[in-house]
Amino acid sequence: MWHDAKALNATANALLALVLLACAGGGLWWLAQQPMFALRTVRVETLDQAELRHVNHLTLRNGTLGKIKGNFFTANLDSVRQAFESVPWVRRAAVRREWPDQLIVALEEHEAMGTWGEDGRLLSVKGDVFTANLAEAEEDHALPELSGPNGSEKEVLARFAELRDWFAPLKLVPQALELSERYAWTVKLDNGMSVALGREQSRNTLAERVARLAGIYPQLTQRLDKIDTIDMRYQNGLALSAAGMQIAADGKRPAGVPGKPANHNNFKPNGKHIQ
Repeated sequence: MWHDAKALNATANALLALVLLACAGGGLWWLAQQPMFALRTVRVETLDQAELRHVNHLTLRNGTLGKIKGNFFTANLDSVRQAFESVPWVRRAAVRREWPDQLIVALEEHEAMGTWGEDGRLLSVKGDVFTANLAEAEEDHALPELSGPNGSEKEVLARFAELRDWFAPLKLVPQALELSERYAWTVKLDNGMSVALGREQSRNTLAERVARLAGIYPQLTQRLDKIDTIDMRYQNGLALSAAGMQIAADGKRPAGVPGKPANHNNFKPNGKHIQ
């Protein structure tokens, strides 16, 4: 090799290229560290052009202070995004550089739909569970109480919207909706009544049970001052408790429950027992 001029020249050229590349890289690194490229501004915008109702500059500053490192060239945009998304009420952030010394951060804010579970978390209108000031969320509107197994958030949200429509003809508004671990539904209405709808045996199960309740509900309210619970899980009937009395699906008073004789509890709307 030492007697091969072409090989020696090729090796020398390769070493020279490496030295030049190292020098260029070092020069660029040195240039990138100069004060002229220090970040001087972080400008906040909105992703959907909507006004930020709960996120303000003070909460953003407190939530991201010390988390944005580097300058215009060296700042890690993904780390900056994560820092902003850790701020309460921030759903999503997008970060970009703007020459010569700015970062532009576009934010999307959570919109609370209701509470989720029993630990003070909130559920957004898009089905995201997040943590924020509950009192602040309640300033926008009354928050229904929603709950269900992990991963069921979007399903519960969709069912809640449907139940609002289904109960609207009765002028009743759902205030709470629970999906149990066995995937059985229970809805509580604004008149204090709780309705057990049970598990979905088909796509139309809940709609059919609410429709059946809507058909008999006006006649029930004519005879009872306050209904506490209604159980719609029966195939062709219902059971209810109201003002100290209980009516089973077969019209008989459950054994051991004080109240009027069973035959006094047998309502006959349209000539039929409640079944």
